[in-house]
Amino acid sequence: MRFLHVMLRVKDIEKSLRFYQELFELNLTHTINLEDSKLYFLSDEDGQTQIELTANFDVPQEGYTNGTAFGHLAFGIDSFDKFSEKLKKMNIEYLYEPFLMPEANSVIAFIKDPDGNEIEIIK
Repeated sequence: MRFLHVMLRVKDIEKSLRFYQELFELNLTHTINLEDSKLYFLSDEDGQTQIELTANFDVPQEGYTNGTAFGHLAFGIDSFDKFSEKLKKMNIEYLYEPFLMPEANSVIAFIKDPDGNEIEIIK
């Protein structure tokens, strides 16, 4: 068995595609048209990370809300300096600035995607 993908409902598909494609260098691999929505599948170069962005045709005005069970997505990076440059170019600010997490021997930070989903950044 293997994990295939995570699905996120999005309010504005163009903003979300730009966010995940430009910031995390994910590629749009394919789309699926359904009666009530369009699914956009994004993947990294080796296909290990896959996200399905779902654009429902009937989106609530305020967008979607997360329940209390969902925490965050996590992405590994090579350099916080390069990542921070990308954030600045895209006018995105850290939710939590990079800090050392000694228990994991990692530097981590948090940002939010256009729909308010938290994303952990790990180096």
